[in-house]
Amino acid sequence: MTASINTKEMQALTNWLKQARQDQNCSMRALAERMDKPHSFVQKVEQGERRLDVVEYVWYCRKLGVDPQDGLILIEQVLIGPKD
Repeated sequence: MTASINTKEMQALTNWLKQARQDQNCSMRALAERMDKPHSFVQKVEQGERRLDVVEYVWYCRKLGVDPQDGLILIEQVLIGPKD
């Protein structure tokens, strides 16, 4: 385990969250407003400058309208790696 925020698992998760936001044509500012957070909060999450704790992650997903379990499955897939 590493305390680094720049792991392939975190990058996959933040890319997934960003893509989910973009698929909804939702701006970072609009998502931040839904979350009652400053714009910089979403920006830092998406740029990998800020890690979400598990509760924040669930809140983030709920405001984005995605299932948090899907992100956890993605992390597991990245950890396992490609199947040959």
